[in-house]
Amino acid sequence: MDKYKAFYVPGAILLGALIISGSIITAGGGISLGQNIVPGPSGAPKINGDKVEFTINEDDHMRGNKDAKITMVEFSDFECPFCSRFHPTAKQAMEEYGDDIRWIYKHFPLDSIHSDARPAAEASECVWEQAGNDGFWTFADAMFENQERLGNALYEEVALQIGVDLAQFQTCVQERKYQDKVQNNLDEGVQGGVTGTPGTYVNGTPVTGAVPYEQLKAIIEAEL
Repeated sequence: MDKYKAFYVPGAILLGALIISGSIITAGGGISLGQNIVPGPSGAPKINGDKVEFTINEDDHMRGNKDAKITMVEFSDFECPFCSRFHPTAKQAMEEYGDDIRWIYKHFPLDSIHSDARPAAEASECVWEQAGNDGFWTFADAMFENQERLGNALYEEVALQIGVDLAQFQTCVQERKYQDKVQNNLDEGVQGGVTGTPGTYVNGTPVTGAVPYEQLKAIIEAEL
């Protein structure tokens, strides 16, 4: 059994939490971060009341129609069990809403409890460097499908399946070529109020934790 499962109560009010190394497993189905990260100088989100508008850059990872009515920005961690649970939920939304929705993935590695999260994030960027947006998403899907195997062997296995040059990929990973990009994503999330993973925003409306599909659908419908 997933050791976090007992803390997943969809739609519940947080009555308690489990603190692990400065992070919190919440009753809402997510991992919340303690106040131990100082925001960096990345692009500053715009906060308007309860809504947060994040900058979408050319090097961000987008799935779906760039002109969609709905923008779903997710701050995620490849090692987070709740992110793995939410990933198919987000995929379901993409399938149901088609051209009306786009999904933006940003990195938010919780280093204090997920030692493989940041290396996996940096590896995903090394795949993106060679295989573009489609390669990134294929890699991301594989990370969540094989979360128990996170590590260099898996990264290289998936990278080869995608068709990247392995030597170039290995050099990119070893040199940590994209460490700043991953950190900038995390800093941007902290500045915008992200407190844990998955931290998702639907047209700026926060969606905290691995919510069930019907809850995500209701938020999307309200924005259409």
